[in-house]
Amino acid sequence: MKKLRSILVVTLLLGSVAVAHGNLAHVLGTVVQITDHSLSVKATDGSIKVVEFDAETHFLKGGSPATAKDVLIGSRVVIHAHQNGDKFHAAEVKIGTGTAAANQSTPAPTESK
Repeated sequence: MKKLRSILVVTLLLGSVAVAHGNLAHVLGTVVQITDHSLSVKATDGSIKVVEFDAETHFLKGGSPATAKDVLIGSRVVIHAHQNGDKFHAAEVKIGTGTAAANQSTPAPTESK
């Protein structure tokens, strides 16, 4: 049920994003690597997209302003980017509030003896 709800939210989000951001490419997925100037995102099709960002890139989390430091490995993102060939440059990065990263911060239970 949770997966179905997530798919529905993403579908609705992408539909509204496509109208709002005309000619920008959309990269949707989970962050797998972060550098000072780029995010590597495992897209929904399984491919890895490297998206560069700079001081002009807008970051949002739950509709509120955020920064690149708010992006964690495992964060789910929707990125609106300028595309030149196979290179992407982010105009806007929307960080999901229900991230996989939150689950990773919880240590695995240990077996007590």
